[in-house]
Amino acid sequence: MLVSLLLSVLPAAPVAPWLLLPFLTLLFLVAAGPMVLAGFWDRHHKAIAVGLGLLMAVWYLGVRHEGGTVAATLAEYTAFACTLGSLYVVGGSFYIGVNVRATPGRNAGLLAAGAALASVIGTTGAAVLLIRPLLRLNGRRTRPYHVVFFIFIVANAGGLLTPLGDPPLLLGYLRGVPFGWTLTHLWPYWLFANSALLGIFWLRDRQNQVFGGLSVGEETRILAPGGQAALTLHGARNLPFLAAVVGAVLLDPARLTGLPSIGIGGHYLIGLREIVQIGAAGLCYWRTPSQRLHANHFTWAPVQEVVVLFFGIFLTMMPALQLAAQAATQPALAPWVRPAPLYWATGVLSAMLDNAPTYANFLTVGLARHGLTATNPAQVAAFAAAPATSPLLTAISVGAVLFGAMTYIGNGPNLLVRAVAEQEGVPMPTFHGYFLRYALPFLLPVLVLIGFSIVY
Repeated sequence: MLVSLLLSVLPAAPVAPWLLLPFLTLLFLVAAGPMVLAGFWDRHHKAIAVGLGLLMAVWYLGVRHEGGTVAATLAEYTAFACTLGSLYVVGGSFYIGVNVRATPGRNAGLLAAGAALASVIGTTGAAVLLIRPLLRLNGRRTRPYHVVFFIFIVANAGGLLTPLGDPPLLLGYLRGVPFGWTLTHLWPYWLFANSALLGIFWLRDRQNQVFGGLSVGEETRILAPGGQAALTLHGARNLPFLAAVVGAVLLDPARLTGLPSIGIGGHYLIGLREIVQIGAAGLCYWRTPSQRLHANHFTWAPVQEVVVLFFGIFLTMMPALQLAAQAATQPALAPWVRPAPLYWATGVLSAMLDNAPTYANFLTVGLARHGLTATNPAQVAAFAAAPATSPLLTAISVGAVLFGAMTYIGNGPNLLVRAVAEQEGVPMPTFHGYFLRYALPFLLPVLVLIGFSIVY
């Protein structure tokens, strides 16, 4: 994923800083629109996101004549939207009945299970599958911090163990990083980050005494009358569809040549990966009883909102990615190509931009510093294995994945989880409220401690 985008932006012509205005405007509106322009933003946020994205696309096509950059960006957006949407549909086909009362231990146990599952089916898959059971477990006593820590752990930190866990790690695998490298090198950071966040969550949950979720939800009684099991899974026959959506992520046209695809002007747009995902999601939706979808409160609104908003983010983000790529290749940065600076630089930009291209930018810098190229899989594998350079890749990988939880836009599933929670009546914090009230006091200290452990 995203290889074509990075190849298109790296050699691009210099970008004027004022081209960042649409992207910064959209970020400002996402952050402050619900407060300062509440009614207007609620009614028109989709049109604004699409309009700003199309404005940037027209500028790149008509003024900069960079049709390749626009086509590559649309291809990556299509891959993002298909994966996110397909996992949302398939995840909504499962109903996990909860027949126990919420306790801090049970809540923490569910988040821990999500942290393990995220590295198997990806952070998006685990988040979509488990957010409703978390809300169901706590019922009317669900608080915003339940969902925020779910985003921290299940939607981000849990995906650190395998390339399937998070897009940056998948990108590294597609570029040549061995599949098992993440497990052997990143497990200490996965263990520390998730253990620390789970501990903080347990203390917060215990302090607030959130013990009274509904013992048996109304929907559970409808689907499993008289059931005594603490947890009941409905929809197990849809597991092959989940496996198909997750497995199709590996059908990347940049790594596997010859895959059937549809393109514009020689640029890849949609291919076998997206066809498999959409087909699996469609069949899964068709096979799922409407009663189960109703019990899950399944609607298209949450995923529609996220997909439309990220359309604008992807397109307006093109100048920001090009500026980051150009800055990262400046010779003056060579003395800073060390693990700790790379961890912080990758992390900060991952919280503000998409973490996958940020990962690719700094991977390219690290490779170039040692005379290697990002387009040679053998050299990337050697970079990952060598004792002198492996800490650089570790720092880039950890920073990209963990800092994705610092903002709602840091990682795709963050906004989707928020939308589902709001649909269920949870008063989620605003963009700046999430950052100031939760990410800074709870997540950042954990990231700082990890930063001290990164080898200089």
